[in-house]
Amino acid sequence: MVGRRIILVLAALTLTSLLRSEELGEMWGTAAAEANYYPIVNIPIPPTVPMRPGGFEILPDGRLAVGTRRGDIYFIKGAFDSPPAPEYHLFASGQDEIFSLAWKDGAMTTTSFGEVTRISDVDGDEVADHYDTLTSNWGYAEGHEFAFASKHDPEGNIWVALGLSGSYESHNLFRGWAVKVAPDGRMIPVCSGLRSPGGVGPNAQGAMFVIESQGPWNGCCSLKHLKPGGFLGHPASYNWYPFVPGMKEPVKPNSDSRIPIERKRVKELVPPAVRFPYIKMGRSISGFRLNQTGGKFGPFENQIFLGDYTLSILMRATTEEINGVWQGACYPFREGLASGIMNVEFSPKGQLIAGGFTTNTQWPVRGTEPFAIQRIDWNGVTPFEIREINIKKEGFLITFTKPVDPQIAAKADSYDITTYTHIYHAGYGSPEVDQTTSHVTKAVPAADGLSVMVSLEKFEEGHIHDFSLAKMKSKTGEPLLHTRAYYTVNEIPLN
Repeated sequence: MVGRRIILVLAALTLTSLLRSEELGEMWGTAAAEANYYPIVNIPIPPTVPMRPGGFEILPDGRLAVGTRRGDIYFIKGAFDSPPAPEYHLFASGQDEIFSLAWKDGAMTTTSFGEVTRISDVDGDEVADHYDTLTSNWGYAEGHEFAFASKHDPEGNIWVALGLSGSYESHNLFRGWAVKVAPDGRMIPVCSGLRSPGGVGPNAQGAMFVIESQGPWNGCCSLKHLKPGGFLGHPASYNWYPFVPGMKEPVKPNSDSRIPIERKRVKELVPPAVRFPYIKMGRSISGFRLNQTGGKFGPFENQIFLGDYTLSILMRATTEEINGVWQGACYPFREGLASGIMNVEFSPKGQLIAGGFTTNTQWPVRGTEPFAIQRIDWNGVTPFEIREINIKKEGFLITFTKPVDPQIAAKADSYDITTYTHIYHAGYGSPEVDQTTSHVTKAVPAADGLSVMVSLEKFEEGHIHDFSLAKMKSKTGEPLLHTRAYYTVNEIPLN
């Protein structure tokens, strides 16, 4: 009987594992090759530290600050050493799920479900003794009403993205909105239309963006521009427009439509700048950070690096403004992280810190550790990668990290480009629909081999343009580390 019970338990575990694997989908399969350029370094966490990393910040003295899900803030010395020799110091406690930290003028600003708090150490003993609420001018009543925030912008504001009630509706004040919190504590509503946002931060040009999760009115995860006065796609938050003087409620979008069609009807509708095809490029994207390390992290300066909670991966994104509208591309970067990724941060040495946890609830996570802080170091060796894709009037300019083989790059059939979009509707997520194949008419490599101008017969407005460059080789015969990239076309250049 005992043996039979063990067999049944093992069978159940095997079935659970198979179902979980199927639910999470296949990954890129590039972890071993990625390690040749960007090795992952574990930052040890003592068993006495109840760590569920949610937010990161770098202190003026170079230490790493970590905000946790249980509401603690730890300062860590030695996290950036090789090998890491971390020393943990508890700075503050008593907050509520810290997913955002920002240090300014000798104090830490934290954002939790219900408020933005300024936390300071007045007597200098390295333990917080003043907790000052900057604002709590939004509603909070249940566990889906997350709040994610930016660092301080140049004017000292914190930008906060507020998740919906139960991920579907807006029962509490300003749920589904992005707001700014000024240094004096004033809360300024910015835009509506969010569902379940994640990280908040700027691109290289200083425009503010938010990550949005797949769900109702969102066919996949996406990077959205926080345009003042804009509507970002989910109409549940319309009920708070009466509380915003000078901002008029938009007309409601039609369900079972497409975003380019609804943009013509709803003038405030801001299309997602970068859409991340579901599973192929994330499932629950979380925190992100702009790489401004001055080349310390390799050939991806001024690009956005994003973590994904469910798939335990890291991705890159680039943005550009076309006809006054933001759009851009996303690219695979690093898989094989130990746990669900909640946030990322760059160290003063140019290392990328990534950390998070698993909830052991209904949300599956590919990483097997209950929590982790890890560091991705660039070892100085440049991989052969698609560095960036930019749209031009006649097609796309594809830039690489190394010179390409000119003969391969000049062949039109070296570029496989398909397109698809998503249904814009009140239903949860969307399949990829309206598929087309883009015909490449000409490919012209630059003299230095670092870029190729690829001309297309036509663009598909509102579509993700899915690039597969498996045939591409470098000038020395090296294959691409990652062969895929995904560009979201909201606008086509006029010239």
